Amino acid sequence: MRLSYASAPPIDLRRPAIALYLHVPFCRARCAYCDFDTFAGLEAFIPAYADALAREIRAAGERWRPATVPTIYFGGGTPSLLPLQVVDDLVDALHTAFDLSQGVEVSFEANPGTVSPDYLCGLRQLGINRLSLGVQSADDGELERLGRVHSWRDAVLAVDWSRKAGFDNLSLDLLFGVPAQSLSDWEVTLGRVMGLDSEHLSLYGLVIEKGTPLAERIRRGDAVPVEDDLAADMIELAEEMLADAGYFHYEISNWARTGISPLEGDARWWPEGTAKALGSVLCERITGRVCHHNLTYWRNRPWLGLGAAAHSWMPPGLPPRIVNSGTASIGGQRWANPRHPQDYVASMSKTVGLPSVEEVEVIDPQLEMGETMMLGLRLAEGVRARRFEQRFGRSLVDVFGGELDELRGLDLVTWDGVVARLTARGRLLGNRVFERFI
Repeated sequence: MRLSYASAPPIDLRRPAIALYLHVPFCRARCAYCDFDTFAGLEAFIPAYADALAREIRAAGERWRPATVPTIYFGGGTPSLLPLQVVDDLVDALHTAFDLSQGVEVSFEANPGTVSPDYLCGLRQLGINRLSLGVQSADDGELERLGRVHSWRDAVLAVDWSRKAGFDNLSLDLLFGVPAQSLSDWEVTLGRVMGLDSEHLSLYGLVIEKGTPLAERIRRGDAVPVEDDLAADMIELAEEMLADAGYFHYEISNWARTGISPLEGDARWWPEGTAKALGSVLCERITGRVCHHNLTYWRNRPWLGLGAAAHSWMPPGLPPRIVNSGTASIGGQRWANPRHPQDYVASMSKTVGLPSVEEVEVIDPQLEMGETMMLGLRLAEGVRARRFEQRFGRSLVDVFGGELDELRGLDLVTWDGVVARLTARGRLLGNRVFERFI
């Protein structure tokens, strides 16, 4: 069954809408830096997992209808390891469970080394309309050090095949701060990737996570992590190069193409002239190439995670995951499904409804307000006082005025009583900002 799609609508903050995330925990091989909930060598388990996931989708539809679904995201792991028939079955379950007739942004993550022209054509025919390719680097040596299963040539081919398959909304992921990576190496990768002319780019600084093979290599002295100052230089270089190419830096780690080149001055982070013309403008009014699904997270709106290890968040006013006498009056709920795919399938085999949950956290209003600030400040649009008060019934000045004044004094945020946004310095020192609110 094909998902219908015209153009992805902007997320309406004034009506119930739940974004759907489907977790695919399978990988051909685990990358050297990865500590995500993914598992290699379990491809034979995909049919059983997909069957359980389809049943959870249908059970979720029973629980949370008639909420609208503006976005669906197949993430992982490596969703492109799913056979096309499995993707078709999951799409069919989504149609059965939810009303998708209004047009939905449907993102699908793929590893460039796991796709073919026929596979990408099949995805497009099923209604997948946004493809996210994990390119990570344009240097084969760096890809090998990262433990990736693809080459730069694979990435170039995957982009070409995706265009021929009809994808006109393509996102590419990159990593910077790879051990032994120089600023000139990063400049070369940026130049090569920008030459692929994608609509969206996600740039993430490599984090050395405990327990990963990369962390062990560093502990032994076989690899040396990039220094913080060099990583900051890499971010600033990316901001300059991408602005010159007409990409809008709408979130700390994400850029979307505007069609206006070059972007200058404040327009690199927030186009103030446009903001004044449109009033309380949202990122997607600047460019429709933003990731609408991820905007749900950054605006702290509800999402439903389906599959092993998937997390969900339901704010007050929407059906909670666990019903008890006190939850509704305390706040919303956040929860996680069983982490391992085999535990998840086992849990689904014992129920005709939703799987068991590993944890449920009640989010009280103060924490929800703090998380809304922490997430919202990641966006170029920032946090507007009017929207904050509409959502929480309390003035942003009354709740966080002191913190914002302090951060403004440190040149980490701009704050005029109307909207708070990170400065260029604040984007480099984001954790110093976010910790003020949590």
